[in-house]
Amino acid sequence: MASVSELFEGLDCTIIGNGADEVEGLAYRSDAVKPNDMFFCIVGLKVDGHSFAQDAIDRGARVLVVERKLYLAETDDVTIVVVEDSRKAMAHVADRFYGSPSRDFALVGVTGTNGKTTTTYLVEQIARTQGLRTGVIGTVGVEVAGKREAAHHTTPESPDLQQTFARMRDARCDVVAMEVSSHALDLLRTWHTTFAVTAFSNLTQDHLDYHHTFEAYFEAKARLFSADYPAKRVICIDDKWGRELHARCSRADDWVITTGFDAAAQIHPVKVDYAPDHTHVVLEVRGRKVEFDYPLVGRFNVSNVMCAYGIGMALGASHDVITRALSESPQVPGRLERVKARNDGGVAVFVDYAHTPDALAKALSSIKALGAGRTLVVFGCGGDRDASKRSIMGREALEADYAIVTSDNPRSEDPAAIIDDIVSGMGDASGRYEVVPDRREAIARAIAIAEPGDAILIAGKGHEDYQILRDETIHFDDREVASAELDRAFA
Repeated sequence: MASVSELFEGLDCTIIGNGADEVEGLAYRSDAVKPNDMFFCIVGLKVDGHSFAQDAIDRGARVLVVERKLYLAETDDVTIVVVEDSRKAMAHVADRFYGSPSRDFALVGVTGTNGKTTTTYLVEQIARTQGLRTGVIGTVGVEVAGKREAAHHTTPESPDLQQTFARMRDARCDVVAMEVSSHALDLLRTWHTTFAVTAFSNLTQDHLDYHHTFEAYFEAKARLFSADYPAKRVICIDDKWGRELHARCSRADDWVITTGFDAAAQIHPVKVDYAPDHTHVVLEVRGRKVEFDYPLVGRFNVSNVMCAYGIGMALGASHDVITRALSESPQVPGRLERVKARNDGGVAVFVDYAHTPDALAKALSSIKALGAGRTLVVFGCGGDRDASKRSIMGREALEADYAIVTSDNPRSEDPAAIIDDIVSGMGDASGRYEVVPDRREAIARAIAIAEPGDAILIAGKGHEDYQILRDETIHFDDREVASAELDRAFA
């Protein structure tokens, strides 16, 4: 427990009531409040937490954190803290409540549109090869010293995040690799967190339903490389956004390693040989040639490997440790993951999380480079998300020899309307694609028309084992479905 005054030390605020009150927990949802909790009235995108203040009190909240005066019943025993920004206050308090846990290990924050998950797994592998205890936080889940758990957000809300950090500290983790989303940065979920290294992969179209413009999306990501988050930097400079970040960090005299296919990058490839089950690379690393194989495929994974290499250097790992770790890198769930079946009939099926135009294009390019057969793609777009990318996804899908447009997670939207948006970008490419709205049937259709030597990419959901249809969530795992359909087709 900690007192209100202690938790708000260093933050501009007005405490109305007893600053010596001790708090037993933190809550930002009134239905999660427990007796003697502090409740934060967060002004959200859809609802205002101030509307739930009375419910929080009724459930036993001892302290309210607000941005404006409230008129409530029975508040004589409740301490009220008035702040300018309740989200920033929540992050500040959460860090103090859990004893600033991110200072007790080396925290690596990876941001960018694509590649975050794979890079965090590769960083974990490097740290483990060093003999260190590790933690991971991201889209696929949370891992604390080898134990995996489900995750509900790529980057959790600040009280949940700091609590997870505290568990990692208590489990004696040495290195923690975390995906940092643009939403998290914009919504201050990582505020008051201490990073050892921050890394940037790329910026392509995504989340414009939230950020509205590329510039706003970039500035949200760029915050992780500002004076708010001092750290060593690893930046891919293959796009203009990475080059702009590098320029900013250079002006700030930050410690920076650049990566990329661009020969100007401090870590760049000299030679790359792609194979269906591994990749062989020769990298130039600050003037030194390093050569190794690793069991991941595709051009985009070269970018992820280079980013992880730079992070490993920033953490003090030797070249030998880094190359040994990467050569034994694990398959990342749902990231260009080969589907296993008793008999695949000579058809290679890959599942990938690609749900942006750039990610889809890169995944298709990677698969096309693996063999001489045709490439087929099964894909859709999520509902209640950036609709402007749907037609672009349709256009990019035509890089495959044949495309099957289907449902992804339609959520509250009409699946047929989403498919219409996708198809609008496919022009007059009749005979190059078909529409099969049911995702299971679409996967079965792709396998049925594939021939030995062909490759199928099932894109969009990756590791996810569910499908959201309006107010219903059903179990659906592309890998399970594809494996079953392969067995049925080639039994």
